[in-house]
Formats: sequence, structure tokens, C-alpha cells
Amino acid sequence: MSTLVDVAEEQRAPLLHNASTDENEDEIVPFSSSNGPDAPTPAPTPTDPNQRLNSLDVFRGLTVALMILVDDAGGAFPSINHSPWYGVTLADFVMPFFLFSVGVSIGLVFKKISSKSIATKKVILRTIKLFLLGLFLQGGYFHGLNDLTYGVDVEKIRWLGVLQRISIGYLLASMSEIWLVNNNIVDSPTAFVRKYYIQWMFAILLCSIYMCLLYGLYIPNWEYEATSTNLSGYASGTQIVHCEVRGSLEPPCNAVGLIDRIILGEHHLYQHPVYRRTKECSINSPDYGPLPQNAPGWCLAPFDPEGILSSLMAAITCFVGLQFGHILVHFKGQMQRVLLWSMLSVPLLIAGCVLELLGVPFCKPLYTLSYMCITTGASGLFLTIIFYIVDIKHCRKPTMLLEWMGLNALIVYALAACDLFPAAMQGFYWRSPENNLVDGTKSLLQAMIHSEKWGTLVFVMLEILFWSLVAGFLHMKGIYIKM
Repeated sequence: MSTLVDVAEEQRAPLLHNASTDENEDEIVPFSSSNGPDAPTPAPTPTDPNQRLNSLDVFRGLTVALMILVDDAGGAFPSINHSPWYGVTLADFVMPFFLFSVGVSIGLVFKKISSKSIATKKVILRTIKLFLLGLFLQGGYFHGLNDLTYGVDVEKIRWLGVLQRISIGYLLASMSEIWLVNNNIVDSPTAFVRKYYIQWMFAILLCSIYMCLLYGLYIPNWEYEATSTNLSGYASGTQIVHCEVRGSLEPPCNAVGLIDRIILGEHHLYQHPVYRRTKECSINSPDYGPLPQNAPGWCLAPFDPEGILSSLMAAITCFVGLQFGHILVHFKGQMQRVLLWSMLSVPLLIAGCVLELLGVPFCKPLYTLSYMCITTGASGLFLTIIFYIVDIKHCRKPTMLLEWMGLNALIVYALAACDLFPAAMQGFYWRSPENNLVDGTKSLLQAMIHSEKWGTLVFVMLEILFWSLVAGFLHMKGIYIKM
């Protein structure tokens, strides 16, 4: 992890992917670059190839801020929390936003590759580091807020998670960009298609594999060890889940869960899946709660929302973002970029809605095709709007806090969204663990506003402001955390 922290003096490189120019700069040439934080910035021109894409930093910062908001305020406002199974809420856009921004960055980083072997080695190394960081943060070693303990049984470590899924998407999209792109000069729409058509076919292949397995695999009956008891008297011990179906998208009987149970094992999956908030499994649905009477046997079964099969479809979001990066590289007119981005985003949104009407439901845990289309289309539309405001109209002051957060998204994600910093702060308390700065501040705000949920929301907004200022301080010092 020695390369995790880099003090950039000649080039900023936010969150992983436009950061590959710190060494061997002649091997991978990024599209967007800038002088150091203290250097004067020349006035950008609409076709300046070295103009930094500030809107991507803002988009990335917005994504991190949304993650903090839905994670920390989702309990008080279940309507913004992840959908229990079917449907889309605000929280369900966070992961696609991350993956989409990764794809855009890849398109900018690999504008020119002089050595495919060196580029491949860098991609593999960065993928491994990102996967291991995700394993460290989300594998179960840290027990989260209100639990001053740490450590994990390696027989129950969770192998997959948010950063692991991002690493898979990054690996597939980067490898396709290195090895499946022709060296044609793009001087027309036809040349653009000739340059990238093999990459598009690869993305279609991944999507086809996902769809065939999702709807074609036979799901037999299966069993798991239930280790929890609750108010409904749901006994511990072996529970049998009855399936014997093919093509089901329901929580207990789908191909995504089947593949994860076979390859990873049930003990290495996420033990608190969102379907525990469904009406079948919670009397407080759409929030967590005790099991209702006659709850089905699968309610306490493990399921990983970042599973192996669903990560194939998630990678398609990276590929779509990659095409947005290609448009930035090959089309220099700013309004032309806006038009082309809109022509990609709007059809994806429409396709998602049409697929949902045709019976392919929005489902984030399975990363269904309709979910991929609508969230990726929304990602592109939001980036287009931000690009128009920030990079065309140069209205940066209102978005400066988000831009700072986007420049150091990795450290903010690790410390804030993964609760490392607040959990560490809870370790300093007065006489009783409940008397700590984090819980004390939240309780004070709730008392001042006379509302538990609105006090929680104010606390979370202050938390986002705090981390944006921390990121701004790092930016002013020229410190950027990367892999």
C-alpha cells in the first residue's frame, strides 16, 4: 500500500483511475491533466485537450456525498434507503454512479497506450490493491459504529463488497480498452464505430452471459444454518429453502445467490441482506424489524448484493461510462459532447422503463438489465448537466465543496462512508461508551430540533460538510489519496 498516498506537485489524480501518470508517463497518457494546486490555471478553451474535467470531480464528490447521506440517514428516512428488493430509491443510484465515473476515467486515462504489457500490469496491480482494500474495509474486520471491537473469523470473512465490485468493473473495462480497441484514427462516426466495435461486442457478450445464467439456471432446494432467534420464535438450526424453479428473480430462488453459494459459500456472503426489510420478513417494512408471524424460511438466509454474477452486469455500467470518455476524447466541441451524451443517456432511461413494463423489474441486488439501463442513463444525464454547468458555463463556486470531495473521494469513502473515523471517535468516551462525541452531537441536534429523524438529517449534512472541508484542506496542501 506504499503507493496509496501521493503528494502531487505536477498533476492531480483523483480516485484511482486518472492517476496512472505518476510514473512511466510515456506509457499511459491521460486526457485530462492540470498543473499543481498552486499554479495559475489558464483560461480553458472549448477544444483544449488538456483541460481538466472538473465536472467529473464534482460528479464523483456528489456520489460520495450521496453515499454518506443514504447510509447514515437511511435508517431515519427508509424512503431514501436501499429498496428492500424490487424498485429504485435514491440509495440505489450510488453504486452505478461510482461505476459510471470509473468508466469515464478509464476512457481518459487510456487515450494513448504505447506499451500494452506495462499498461496491463498497472491495471492488474491497481485491481488487486483496490480489491484488498475493499476486503479490509468490508470483509468483517471492522464491526462498525457502536461496537468498540474488531477482528474477523477468516472462515466467515465476506469476500465481496463495494470496492471489490468496482475493481471487477475496472479490470474488465480497462482490459477491453487496452486489448480490444483498434488503432484507427477517428475522423468520422464510421471510424468511431470501427475503432470500438470489438469492445462493444465484448460488453454485449458479458450482458448475454448474465442474462442466460439469470434466466436459464435451475435453482434447486437448498439449506442454510440460521444462527439468530427473534420475537417470532424463529428457531436456530438448519433451514430448508424450497425452490425447484428456473428463471426466478425472487429473493430466495435466483441464479445470483446460487452461484455465490456454490463458489463462495454461504458463510462468506453478506449476512444482513436488504430483503430482510421486505413485507415478508419485517413487520416494520420497508425498515428492518422483527419477523412477522409465519415468515418464510429464507428471511435469515445470507445473500451478497455485490455477487459474482451481478457484477458482470454491473461492469456494463463501466462500459457505458467508457463510451462517454471516448466522446470526450474524440469530439472536441463542448455542445457536441452534450448532445452526444444526451443521445446516449435518454434512450437508456427509456429502455429501462420499457423493460420494467415488459416484466424485467428494477432490482439492485440482482443488478437486472432494467436497473442497469435506468441507473446508467441517470448517471449520464447527471454528468451531462454538471458538465454543462461546470465545464461549459464555468460556474464552479456552487459546486466547489463537491469538487474537493471528488478529488479525494477514496479517503472520504474509507473514513466516512465505511465509518472508520466515527467509529474511532466513539472509542474516546466519558465513563460510558454511550457518552462519546459522535452520539453526543447527534443527541444534541435531535434535542434542539425536537425530532429524532430531522436531527439525524442535520447531523448527516454537517458530516458531509465536514468531510468536504477536510478534502478541501487536502486539496490546498496538494495531497491526493489514490491507489
